[in-house]
Amino acid sequence: MKIEEHLRLTGGALKNWLIAQCKDSLAVGAMWYIGLRVLGVPLAPLWAGLAAVLQFVPHLGPALGMVAPTITAAIHWGDWRHPLYVLMLYAGIVVVDALALQPYIMKRTAKVPIWASILAPIVLAFVIPFWGVFLAPPLLAVVYAYKRHLEQGSGKASS
Repeated sequence: MKIEEHLRLTGGALKNWLIAQCKDSLAVGAMWYIGLRVLGVPLAPLWAGLAAVLQFVPHLGPALGMVAPTITAAIHWGDWRHPLYVLMLYAGIVVVDALALQPYIMKRTAKVPIWASILAPIVLAFVIPFWGVFLAPPLLAVVYAYKRHLEQGSGKASS
């Protein structure tokens, strides 16, 4: 395999991963927007947009995206219940995104199996704690692009 073919294959896989990540970020931003609007949190579009952008940063980004709307809810209503509702919204979004949305989008866009999208970040988190989780999705996209390429190559050879 020539270097140009490796670069094309890897670049295509990383492009598909980036597209999947953008779709995931937009979906998370939409969930935040809807949830914050239902809860009546001021500046919901701003907080939803911030959460969508921060979705690109693994683990830390979603947590940072939750801080501002929680503080805004606390200041706006001056009680403990409304910030608690925002934290519950955050928990729901994180669970839906991590266990359903992100694996589904990776399967549709980058052709990564759902089971691999769920298990690889967990396994790599134990091997190389922060970087494993950070690198798992793009690495999976590249690995499965090469796997498909090799399967197509062996199909051509046997024909």
